[in-house]
Amino acid sequence: MARRAARPETPARLRLWVTVTLLVAAALLVSACLVMARVQQQVRIIGDQAAPQAANAADLYFALSDMDAQVARLVLTSGRAELAGSQIDALGAYQQRGRQVDTDLQLSLTTATGEAERAIVLDLMHDLGVYRERVWQALTAGPSAAGYYTQATNVLHLDLLPAATRLREASEERLDQAYGEKGLTQTVGVILAVLLGGALLVLLIGLQVWLARRFRRILSPALITATLLTVLLLVPLTFVLVVQGRTLGEARDQRLIPFLDLSQARAVSYDAAADTSRYLISNGLDYYRQDFDRKAGALEAGDSGLPTVAGGSDVAPFNTEQVVERWQAFRAGHERIVKLADAGQEAEAIGLLTGIRRGDAAFDFSYYDAAVADIAADRKDRFDRDLRDVEILLTGWPWIPAGVLGLVILLVLLAVRKRFAEYR
Repeated sequence: MARRAARPETPARLRLWVTVTLLVAAALLVSACLVMARVQQQVRIIGDQAAPQAANAADLYFALSDMDAQVARLVLTSGRAELAGSQIDALGAYQQRGRQVDTDLQLSLTTATGEAERAIVLDLMHDLGVYRERVWQALTAGPSAAGYYTQATNVLHLDLLPAATRLREASEERLDQAYGEKGLTQTVGVILAVLLGGALLVLLIGLQVWLARRFRRILSPALITATLLTVLLLVPLTFVLVVQGRTLGEARDQRLIPFLDLSQARAVSYDAAADTSRYLISNGLDYYRQDFDRKAGALEAGDSGLPTVAGGSDVAPFNTEQVVERWQAFRAGHERIVKLADAGQEAEAIGLLTGIRRGDAAFDFSYYDAAVADIAADRKDRFDRDLRDVEILLTGWPWIPAGVLGLVILLVLLAVRKRFAEYR
């Protein structure tokens, strides 16, 4: 009688055990697929939207700064036949930067995610039109060129560059937000994998032991296979979540952020170089000399200085030294130009500033900028490679848990099918 009374409990307990196991397996399946799909989507947002937006905003600031520097060269060389080569070089650079600015603004308008960002871009486009009008007036006004150029550079510094700064800050904030959301998703994914995966393993092992004791059978091959498949899923799943997070985090901290900081320093150096031209155009206005010294001081020291932003574990010390030494050579040229201008030797000062031969300021600055551009390009390329590696690592993962855990569910049902048949 006791045996008959206990016997009905066995199918009920078996049914309960199997139901809980299947529910946990289904919960793990759904959560793993959703988490991996979400991580993949967030990585795509970082790679296709947030990071390019931040790089584009930094490029816009740099291109605007160089545009004004080239306009200053054009004003200084206007009407001087002996400087025709410098004028052609400046005109080509101005046109190139203009196309670069237009491209950056169009991309910013296309990828803007909110009305505030869109409004900034539209303001930039409007102010850029005003700036170009002042530039055209400066280049065609003859003796009155200095006044129109002053108006143009005021538009740049009072309207365009502050708006570009706001756009850069907004893009960097969006980048941080994208990284934060992805970090939260991967943390939740790891927690769910540990909790649900651990619970599923305990249930599978417990079911195996319970069946062996209750029915006095050897271990079930189906349950053993289901347990192994679960382990083989959880280990790489957790590994992928952790590794992609660490790889993208290092790519941001060691590649992208240093790239953006170097781009900002590069833009400041272009604006400082333009101050030399502005000093000559304004007939020695001391404001531009002080402005150059302020920017040069920031470039040579501090956390945002060239020794910091052009250095690091990813840059050979020699390359960093080249950047600093070439900037200092240009600054020495700036001092010579200022002394010539103060001594009334305007023609010599303009020739030294705008010349494109070795030893001229324009050549020294291009030599410095080439060293900066090499480091910046290398950092951007490394970030892009890291991003591609993460995308390859995540390939197929939104579907892998579905296939593996779907098979686990089938194996569990197969393992208990004959046991339920004994009670029919």
